[in-house]
Amino acid sequence: MDYTVIIGLEVHVQLQTRTKLFCGCSTKFNPDHPNTQTCPVCLGLPGALPVLNREAFHLGMKTGLAINCEIPSFTKWDRKQYYYPDLPKAYQISQYDLPMSQNGWLEIEIDAETGEKKKVGIIRAHLEEDAGKNSHDESGRGQDSKVDLNRCGTPLVEIVSEPDLRTAQEARKYLEELRLLLTYIDVSDCNMQEGSLRCDANVNLHVHQENGEVIATPIVEIKNLNSFRGVEQAIEYEVKRQWEEWQKTGLSMKDVPKETRGWDADRGVTLGQRGKEEAADYRYFPDPDLAPVTVTDAERESVLSELCERPASRRDRFEEDYQLSTYDAAVIIDQGRIFADYFETVAQGCGNGKQAANWVTQDVQRELNERSCDIDAFPITPDVLAALLKKVEASEITIKSARTVFQALLEEEDSSPSVEQIQTIIDEKGLGLVSDTGELETIIEAVVAKNEKAVADFQSGKQAAVGALIGQVMREIKGADPKTVRELLIKKMS
Repeated sequence: MDYTVIIGLEVHVQLQTRTKLFCGCSTKFNPDHPNTQTCPVCLGLPGALPVLNREAFHLGMKTGLAINCEIPSFTKWDRKQYYYPDLPKAYQISQYDLPMSQNGWLEIEIDAETGEKKKVGIIRAHLEEDAGKNSHDESGRGQDSKVDLNRCGTPLVEIVSEPDLRTAQEARKYLEELRLLLTYIDVSDCNMQEGSLRCDANVNLHVHQENGEVIATPIVEIKNLNSFRGVEQAIEYEVKRQWEEWQKTGLSMKDVPKETRGWDADRGVTLGQRGKEEAADYRYFPDPDLAPVTVTDAERESVLSELCERPASRRDRFEEDYQLSTYDAAVIIDQGRIFADYFETVAQGCGNGKQAANWVTQDVQRELNERSCDIDAFPITPDVLAALLKKVEASEITIKSARTVFQALLEEEDSSPSVEQIQTIIDEKGLGLVSDTGELETIIEAVVAKNEKAVADFQSGKQAAVGALIGQVMREIKGADPKTVRELLIKKMS
């Protein structure tokens, strides 16, 4: 007897607007000043009427198109009724039966070694307003709970996947790819620490009986998932818990209603919270204060034209156009769009994609980590780095010398090093490759004459002996090309 894990994710993403979904209050993350970014609309005071934020709807459409959703010509707003301290209106403005986008998909890689990919279906991506934030006393001392309504009314897009995921690792990969996509198209910063991206996981098992029957265990929705690692751990725990529970009770989803459980990261367990409400419990009905929204074909095309190249497509293109490994392409893409733009400018400028990848993922990334800065604040622009690497490609300097120039550029008092400074540093430090083979041959002859044992070792078949001689030559003449030195030494000793 075995089972299949069934996972579907509901992801709430805060859109990058300056103001809330239906009022003019700021959406700035401001936990130190609670209840200061509110107004009669987001507090639900009598007589206050909502007005749709056009930019929020625009970003919602952008999100839907990026995840390959259909954008209907007609969508409306619905009231979702429930009572909770962080929801002052006692209802949330959301979308029920006519969402703004539906029937999409997101492709993820599920096996790095084979490159196997999977398309995860997306049921819908709809707009809704966020609730406030409750802070409870967890010390057991009976102190008051606190409610901060600054977040109340912030625009969210809720992305609901099909139950197509089969492992906790696939769920994490889906979230990572989704976050990468949403930051690339600049609809959200997806900062999980600030609550800009939150996830609920729906998990159950399909148990396969020996007679061919499949029994579905009760569905559990896991809340309080605020990190990708937390999602992975919570699903792994819940799968194990449900399997053990089924072996004890044999209960199926027909016998037990859907349950909401919270993830306790400190204890590494899920804890029962309540029975999960169904749609009827929320008593949805169209919001009478908001007009439906119609979308034309021209508006769809206009938003579609704003989308940049998707991360997955760009990853594949980097492998093909710049002959990068799957690993290198993924490392560059996963750093974000601005980092990928930086790499591509360097690669095109120097004419060697692999060389550019090595530098941006090693030398540049190391400096970024040490300086704790982002690529857009890095003092060496991609044009300057491309010019430096172009000199390596043209055999004007060695890679070792290029790194010396790179460090010298970073040490310049001028915060924006120029292409012209590269040659100045090369000349000042004598880093240019020596093209005069006559001078090289003179030094090689002298080195060979002083190292009779190394020469004898080489002539007896010990190829490693030439290495020490190369080092001596390089110390005698700065800017010598190690490859040329090696060739001349071997010719001299043969």
